[in-house]
Amino acid sequence: MSLFLLLLLLINPTIRKTELENTKPVLAVLVDNSKSIPFFKETKNITTFLSEIKNDKSIKEKFDINSFSFGSDVKPLDSLSFKENETNVSKAITAANDLYKDKIAPIILLSDGNQTIGNDYEFINSKQKIYPIVFGDTIQYQDLKISQLNVNKYSYIKNKFPVEVFLNYEGKENVSSQFSIYKDGKTVFTKNIQFSETNNVQTISINITSSKEGLQYYTASINKIEGEKNTKNNSKSFSVEVIDEQTKVLILSSVLHPDLGVLKKSIESNKQRSVAIFLIDKFKLNTNDYQLVIFNQPNNKFNRVLNEVKSNNSNCFLISGINTDWNFINKQQLGFKKNTLNQTENYGAIFSDSFLTFSQKDIGFNQFPPLKDQFGEVVITKEHQILLYQNINGLETKQPLLVTLEENNQKSGVLFGEGLWKWRAASFLNSNSFQDFDAFIGNLVQYLASNKKRNRLEVNAESLYPANATIQISAFYTDKNYLFDSRASLEITVTNSVTKEVVKNPFSLINNAYQTEIENLTAGDYDYKVSVNGQNIHRYGKFKVTEYQIEEQFTNANSEKLQKLANKTDGKLYFKTEIEQLKKVLLEDKSFYTTQKSISKDQNLIDWKWVLFVVTGLLSIEWFIRKYYGKI
Repeated sequence: MSLFLLLLLLINPTIRKTELENTKPVLAVLVDNSKSIPFFKETKNITTFLSEIKNDKSIKEKFDINSFSFGSDVKPLDSLSFKENETNVSKAITAANDLYKDKIAPIILLSDGNQTIGNDYEFINSKQKIYPIVFGDTIQYQDLKISQLNVNKYSYIKNKFPVEVFLNYEGKENVSSQFSIYKDGKTVFTKNIQFSETNNVQTISINITSSKEGLQYYTASINKIEGEKNTKNNSKSFSVEVIDEQTKVLILSSVLHPDLGVLKKSIESNKQRSVAIFLIDKFKLNTNDYQLVIFNQPNNKFNRVLNEVKSNNSNCFLISGINTDWNFINKQQLGFKKNTLNQTENYGAIFSDSFLTFSQKDIGFNQFPPLKDQFGEVVITKEHQILLYQNINGLETKQPLLVTLEENNQKSGVLFGEGLWKWRAASFLNSNSFQDFDAFIGNLVQYLASNKKRNRLEVNAESLYPANATIQISAFYTDKNYLFDSRASLEITVTNSVTKEVVKNPFSLINNAYQTEIENLTAGDYDYKVSVNGQNIHRYGKFKVTEYQIEEQFTNANSEKLQKLANKTDGKLYFKTEIEQLKKVLLEDKSFYTTQKSISKDQNLIDWKWVLFVVTGLLSIEWFIRKYYGKI
């Protein structure tokens, strides 16, 4: 019997079985979970509407109901909090279409239609029919608002920075108001504005003087008009960090040369830099007043100034040429020497891709005319980086043409050749602009003029955050060799400047950077400190949480845009009181049908588990019988 069952199991006869499977259409319900819903006092209405849809027997018989909430992201609906700070309607619709791309799945959208981030949902392509349900006041009220404010993040002290403000008016009557900008409670700008039904957009462009160094906060505001319901969109805060970093450059030369004018033009193309040019015979001032000293073809008359630069550890840039006294230069112990012969040479330029001191692209250096200098071998004894190599009559060499040196926080650079004016002219012929050459000189001057040391810990944070927003702060930490260190443990301490309430958060390592998120901070000024645990390394900063909430900037529901969405997808717009009409359409629409498909399966005629069980039992009985009669 056991052998028979085992043979039967090996043969394993099968039969083909056909099953019918019914698939009901899906009803995707998208619910706006943002703060604009309670702002319009629609929390209860939207919850009741959702409950009636989900609990209707006829709807449940015809559809599989799946509900989702959305704000900036889309989530399966567990509970509604109405605390999302942003609304992305297009993302919710796209997510539903992607999820049910192979199914019949009409979409019910419960929202006020006001989107704050993402693509414009009015133009979205949806395979599924969409039925928007309007929540919120649809009556048009008179309203003034600041729709957009543009301002530079940084400004230099005593300079003017531009502010551009876009003002919008909704209404049919002619109205007038006053726009103002405040700083520390004082008015820095004011202007009277008139609006009408046709003239409903005003753009104000002004320049404000940076009078104080540091992070400065301003508030732009427009006075409310009579009958205006929403005044929370009448003001907006912004900030500007004022920097006192105007660079003064001194050029000292032993000869009059066209390169002097070229250097001045290129350096001063950045308005935050100024250049003073002196012949060495006429310079009687102190070099300490300048962030960078440029020596053009120095000789023994530069002895006093060179000693002053060396004693003060000042940054300098030396340009040599046919009038340079290399015997004098070689005695100054500047970290480089040139063993010259009594003849001159033309030196072309070859760009070095391995130059890492600062970011510089190749602007066509190999096509520039050659520079002229005394012929000889260059010997460099300091730590250095070569930006340009010498090309002598088509022969590429490893001798430097332009090199930067750094030792004990003193930076210097050397250009072994005169004729920069030819380079600027050639750059203009190549690109029809001086911009590339001026940017090259600007990068070089910016590096040489800077005394700032590189920090091992850098923190990236905004200066302004809207109320109740998730505050994201990132940090970058390196080891002593300035390589990213992923082993560190970072922590941020945030303190309210008024209440002194303290919040501490650890950083998480995400994609070669440390990041943290801080939530539920009330409006006010905050100081923060980022620390590396186990290291005496800290970074300090401050930011401000404003009372501005983007979800409270609307005066009414955007029924017009929701209507266009419904029309585009062959759906229909309904209001919150028209739930019965919506149910009727869903139930009567024959395009929402249940699909039936047959599934053929090959099913084993014999259950192998039971066969094995019986075989094991029979063999066990035989063993016991044989044991009992002594046959084993």
